[in-house]
Amino acid sequence: MQSDYAIIGGGVVGLSVAWGLLKRGFTVTVIDGDDGSFRASRGNFGLVWVQSKGMNQPRYASWSQQSAEAWRGFSDELTDNTGHDLGLEQKGGYDLHFSEETLEATVAKYEKLKIELGGDYPYEVLGHNALRKEEPEIGPKVVGAILHHQDGHANPLKLLKALADDVRRMGGTVLNGKHVKSVQRNGVFRIYCNDGTEIEAGKTVLSAGLGATKLGPSMGFKAPIRPQRGQVLITEKLPKILNRPSLIARQVDEGGIQIGATNEEVGLDDRVTTHGMAKLAAEAIAAFPVLEKVQLVRSWSALRILSPDGLPIYQESSEMLGAYLITCHSGITLAAAHAHLLPDWLEKTGQAPNLEVFSEDRF
Repeated sequence: MQSDYAIIGGGVVGLSVAWGLLKRGFTVTVIDGDDGSFRASRGNFGLVWVQSKGMNQPRYASWSQQSAEAWRGFSDELTDNTGHDLGLEQKGGYDLHFSEETLEATVAKYEKLKIELGGDYPYEVLGHNALRKEEPEIGPKVVGAILHHQDGHANPLKLLKALADDVRRMGGTVLNGKHVKSVQRNGVFRIYCNDGTEIEAGKTVLSAGLGATKLGPSMGFKAPIRPQRGQVLITEKLPKILNRPSLIARQVDEGGIQIGATNEEVGLDDRVTTHGMAKLAAEAIAAFPVLEKVQLVRSWSALRILSPDGLPIYQESSEMLGAYLITCHSGITLAAAHAHLLPDWLEKTGQAPNLEVFSEDRF
């Protein structure tokens, strides 16, 4: 049976696109890997984040803002349909600073970006005393913070579960444990998997994260993406001690404090290291001294998917029309935009968002 769309990659990006297409009435088959695949969707920090995005490309900032604004409705609909509470909070988030110099330099960049965005960049600067009123556990080494009011966080594993459940509920097919070895187009797309499975579709979306580096060139894409390791720690469950998330730590909906993340150029090595964990723990304790006596219960690492300039890639293949590459390192933040707005881009409707600056032509 032929689907309207085949989605190669069943992480948050692929499932968000599939969810949006199913809502438009299209038939969709999602082809997902196995537990040995690199899975950023299972290892990320869970931020719905606008702050610092698009410093050199304002369109990325506005694209992130569009998605953050749509996230509440997106989350509520998934919860209503599946019963999974995604733990979404959008009360703002902090960029914490340990020196006045870095704080002032960042504010200068934000002011420039705010002008580019026509003034739509709601943030405020909190000195140490003002920050302590908001976050009583903040440490004396933190000189201040930038509080951006469009930021928030959610539970990424619950998002992944809710998307998978709702895609199936709407009639989508999700094939797990599959490795795509080739994609061919002769009138329709034929996708061949290592285990002999064959899928036919009218259009194909490649959203396989790091898997796109191998499959992408055969479909006419440059796919110039690289891995970057991020390690994460999580503590025992605690009473509420952090009111808002930051890039250093956030308190998840289940009570634990998630600490992260490193930024390491180590290729496809996704191991957790003692050095990485120690660095994360030291920074978290400097920001929130109360964490010094808290017990750590888990650690993990995952590989980010980064383009050369860090921006998403949205590209239709010129060699294989009807094949699209979608890749980004902000799959959680952009999930709502991918679900609500990308179907128009894929279908080239009059409501399609302008994503030209995110094409591969920039490389």
